[in-house]
Formats: sequence, structure tokens, C-alpha cells
Amino acid sequence: MQSRLLVPAFLALSTLAAPALAQDAPAATAAPAAGQMTPEQINAFNQAVTDFTAGQTALQAGDNATAATKYEAAMPAIRTAVEVDPTKIDNVNFLANALYADAAAQGALGKMDKVIALYGESLPHWRKVVEAKPADATSRNILAGILIQLGNQKLGAQDKAGSAPLYQEALGLARKSAAANAADPVTKNILLSALIGASQATDDAALKTEAATMSKAMLADGSVDASNKPAAQALSGVKAG
Repeated sequence: MQSRLLVPAFLALSTLAAPALAQDAPAATAAPAAGQMTPEQINAFNQAVTDFTAGQTALQAGDNATAATKYEAAMPAIRTAVEVDPTKIDNVNFLANALYADAAAQGALGKMDKVIALYGESLPHWRKVVEAKPADATSRNILAGILIQLGNQKLGAQDKAGSAPLYQEALGLARKSAAANAADPVTKNILLSALIGASQATDDAALKTEAATMSKAMLADGSVDASNKPAAQALSGVKAG
């Protein structure tokens, strides 16, 4: 079975509280302590919050070009905030979401190389968010989806060895989500995507069997999504139609 083309399916962003550093800058005469931003950095961060919000509004209105421009403008200051204090999880979450939102806009514009680069940059930040918030299913599913798409990209380039660990990591996350909410169609399709990828990247017979069994069940009940359907049909021996 041939590897699937990369077709990103973007999930809703995880819930964002107001960023912690949207506040008045401290007096310029006071040198910031370690882990604290300078007045200039705080002002830039506050502007980034404004730009990100404008990007969200544009994305929801279908204006992907404006959304991408606003996200790109916001990114440097958000990156700086995370560099200054990598332990502040709200800002890590903000950066992860901003990168993911930018990837959604870039994907809609057909800039797939940009999507992959943004996914790659966001990966360690999403891992931190999921580690810090293990009960946050939305963030867990976004991380699994990113891992699957990066795995698909490597598998499409015939790099099975590089894709396998990405699929395996995604599989662990997807199984956790499925255990908590097995009936959710989004969760089911993330798990199926991870199984399809992992079954193509390795020679694990058990994974191939599990992927085929789940494909048949989801094709039968109509819960398989469009991006998974061709591979699910191939795995289950069902003719496309």
C-alpha cells in the first residue's frame, strides 16, 4: 500500500486564557531579574496578543492571507517570552497555539513546506503543554495530529525509520484519548490515522491487523473521515466508490 499524501486536518485550538504577560511594563530603570522580560519585551508581547487576536478573527472570516501575516507578526515576541522563562506554561501554550494557527492559515494557502516547518517548531512546545496538562484532551489530540502529519511527510519521502517513532508517539496519545472518549469521531479518526501510519512504517503484524479491523468497523458505521477513507478501504479490502 502506498503512503498517503500529507493532507493536514486542523483541530480547534486548545483553550487560551489571557496571556499572563499582557500587563504594564515595569519601570525602565529597574533591571529585570532572571526569567523576567524587559519593558520593551513586554510591550512587544502585548502587541503580539493584539496581532494574534486579529489573526484569529481573520482566520475565522476565511481571510487566510491576513491571518498568516498577523500570526507571523506576533510570533517573535511570543518566542522571546518563552525563551526568557520556558517554565511559564501559559506562554508555552500560547506559542504552541500561535504556531498551530499559523500552520492552519498557511495550509489553506497551499504552503505545505511552511506547514511542516511550523509543525516541527511547535512539536516540543506541544509536548510540554501535554506533559503539564495531562487531562487536556484537545492539546493531546493536536499533538497526536501533528506527529501523524510529520510522520506522513517522512513516510511520503520513503523514510520509514524516521516516521515510525513519530507514529508510535502519536499512537500512545491517541490510545489515551480513545480510552477516555471512545465514541468521539475525531478521537477515533486520530487513532485510526496513527494505526494506519504505524502499520505502514513497521512490519508489526499486530498493528496491521488492528488497523484493518478498525478500518472495517469505521467504514461500516460511517465514522471514517475523508482523509482516512482511502487507506481504510485499502486495508480492509473494500473497493473505493
